[in-house]
Amino acid sequence: MNVQTPPNLLGDPTNELIEQARRVLPGGSFGNLPAEVILKEGKGGHIFDEAGKEYVDFLLGSGPMFIGHAHPEVTAAVQAQLPLGTTFFGNNRHGIALAEAIVDAVPCAEQVRFVCSGTEADLYAMRAARAFRKRDKILKFEGGYHGMSDYALVSLAPKSPGNFPRGSIDSAGIPKSVADEMVVAAFNDIDMVRSLIEEQKDELAGVIVEPFQRLIPPKPGFLQALREVTAEHGIPLIFDEVVTGFRFAYGGAQEYYGVTPDLCTLGKIVGGGFALAATAGRADIMKHFDRLAMTDEDFIFQVGTLSGNPVAAVAGLATLEVLKRPGTYEGVFANGRRLMDTLSELLKKHGIKAQVIGEPPLFDIIFTDQPVKDYRDTLKADTALQKRFNQALRARGIMKGDSKYYVSVAHTQADIDHTIGAWEEALKEIK
Repeated sequence: MNVQTPPNLLGDPTNELIEQARRVLPGGSFGNLPAEVILKEGKGGHIFDEAGKEYVDFLLGSGPMFIGHAHPEVTAAVQAQLPLGTTFFGNNRHGIALAEAIVDAVPCAEQVRFVCSGTEADLYAMRAARAFRKRDKILKFEGGYHGMSDYALVSLAPKSPGNFPRGSIDSAGIPKSVADEMVVAAFNDIDMVRSLIEEQKDELAGVIVEPFQRLIPPKPGFLQALREVTAEHGIPLIFDEVVTGFRFAYGGAQEYYGVTPDLCTLGKIVGGGFALAATAGRADIMKHFDRLAMTDEDFIFQVGTLSGNPVAAVAGLATLEVLKRPGTYEGVFANGRRLMDTLSELLKKHGIKAQVIGEPPLFDIIFTDQPVKDYRDTLKADTALQKRFNQALRARGIMKGDSKYYVSVAHTQADIDHTIGAWEEALKEIK
């Protein structure tokens, strides 16, 4: 693998692009990776930057590229559709087929409504719960990520968390009143959740949760107890599966953990690398999107110019076909377990106070030796050391975000070996 930057006789194109980006983009970036990282190409489990440097890719476009970049079957499906039209603002056979595939795969999904992003999917899932329950408040968990809507940006990443259940607003431009409509609890604390639901059951429209919150797995029994208490009071339970859908199992985290919510949201993998996401769930809740079935008072108005477009739909269908093949998930989990186990061993070898948390398809290192069960526990971590570690890895041809290793179907044993070698060197560097 080429991890060296080759000489460029015409000058460094990256510097020119960085300067151009600074002129036209706030902060010189799209708001994701650092401005100096400018990517050019993805192939399988690797990406390449504008300077020609090659990386083992554990970023995966923030998760969508689960079967690898430019997968030939996805590419062929998209190329076949392009001459036939890219969007129609109407039903098409591919979008209908993808909706049927979701219903067949995902335990809670009886009906599906397409949107273009996880943010939209989560927004409409919360809106559907409000329409169904005729209540306004949503309970969420501190540190849980549910997109970029006003409601989602309550207690996503508070620097100085306050007292539960009052949430804090994490972005400029959001009305302070939004926090009044959100009830915030600690992830993995079922006693707190039960208490809050009992106190506010007459005001709650729904509960939204990442069944696997960012990097933190649910404690044994937590999701089951959450399911029981919400069902007891008739409160819709929403699983945000934008990240975990089709990643932890073909049926998502709800299949993996054995708990079925009332609604879920899907994105990333299900669009095959294109802009497609979905809200899915019980038919009696989803019917609020049906103008003919609802009164004006109960109808949820939802349209999107590109929702369910055929290009994204065929990409999603091709991706799901790959995932259905025998051994696909077993391979991802085997590679993920090897990576997690080896990284844990290396941390012990080098005497570094850190731990590996997550599940085999999605994990990272947290630089603290204290137990991590919720968002506030992550604040104990040494983030400066984590940044140094990530930078040392990038210099050695490993691409990842600030947090999370996304393991891909396309990662090879050679990729795993290269990553382990990079970890060994990077840990020596930061000691």
